[in-house]
Amino acid sequence: MSLEMKVPTVGESITEVTLAQWLKNDGDYVEMDEIVAELESDKATFELPAEKAGILRHIAAEGDTLEIGAVLCKIEDGNKAEGSPAPSKQAESAEAAPAAKAEPVESQESYASGTASPAAAKILKEKGIDTKSINGTGKDGRITKDDAVKASAPSKDESTAPAEKSPASAVASTSPSIAGSRDERHEKMSSLRKTIAKRLVVVKNETAMLTTFNEVDMKPIMDLRSKYKDKFKEKHGVGLGFMSFFTKAVCMALNEWPSVNARIEEEEIVYSNFVDVSIAVSGPKGLVVPIIRNAESLSLQDIEKAVVDLATKARGNKLTIQEMTGGTFTITNGGVFGSMMSTPIINAPQSAILGMHNIIQRPVAINGEVVIRPMMYLALSYDHRIIDGRESVSFLVRVKELLEDPTRLLLDV
Repeated sequence: MSLEMKVPTVGESITEVTLAQWLKNDGDYVEMDEIVAELESDKATFELPAEKAGILRHIAAEGDTLEIGAVLCKIEDGNKAEGSPAPSKQAESAEAAPAAKAEPVESQESYASGTASPAAAKILKEKGIDTKSINGTGKDGRITKDDAVKASAPSKDESTAPAEKSPASAVASTSPSIAGSRDERHEKMSSLRKTIAKRLVVVKNETAMLTTFNEVDMKPIMDLRSKYKDKFKEKHGVGLGFMSFFTKAVCMALNEWPSVNARIEEEEIVYSNFVDVSIAVSGPKGLVVPIIRNAESLSLQDIEKAVVDLATKARGNKLTIQEMTGGTFTITNGGVFGSMMSTPIINAPQSAILGMHNIIQRPVAINGEVVIRPMMYLALSYDHRIIDGRESVSFLVRVKELLEDPTRLLLDV
């Protein structure tokens, strides 16, 4: 008796998934709970375990988009000895390929006098040789296959001799030749990429998005990290990065400017008294934003551990729906890729996102003197429907103050 395996429910808002890849071949024997495939939704990648032991029979193909509840495969009764890998693609293509058609026998009466046989005509066409330039050796001047094989393409002098050109060839001859490959590759968009594209367009069209900028002197934080990073790692087992400082600064600033941590739901504004920080991470299948829950109550080491854990899962496609659902504010770090300045797009339904950028040694004026400092541009994109200019600018200034005097992060002043 066979068992149909269907697409499981993977989240309230998810109505379809894409079959990313089969991890077991059609006809393979699989054990109970053995992972047979990977499913990809608009938020994450999921593993599909076998619901019983037996012989796997594929029904859906890789790349298929399937609704929740659609049949993916069947598992038939059988033992390990009966299972066998599906035939290789080469074998399948060899079986599917039709037998090559035999060329017609070139009898002397099979084509008109003074013309080329079908086989000869094909060869001459591939060589770019006009049949009129060939003297056939066959009966009544017929051009045989042997004549075509022995025929040579016209020499350079002959090919450049004046000749009547058709309008099409005249146009073609004026087109410049292009060196190099002109190949193109078509690839189906993944569910994740399609969803990202749709959401970005929606945000641009349905929010009054603006961006305000500031810069921060990173020397105080860099000095602090340099002094304590070894002891920090020895004690807590994790490195001391910039993200924990930025997260703490954001949480404190959001407490002072709660509208930056709010969102619009229909005709209401929802204010959150907690901070779930979404951290933008570049994964193998696109950008994902796992969430650090209640970041306002976490220590620097707790934040660093959460960042490492979520980033590791993201790069291994191991994030769950719960780890990416929600979020009240987003931090994205384009600086790791070398970005100096950008305007990040809001992660809907949130109302604001903070963009970090690369650190550049630049001359700045401090206390009337020009000094070289490691400077970073900050960008806050926000929804002007809910956040006013005063609030957005004041929020970013507060973040700057906390980062340039990290003692305030510890004393909460």
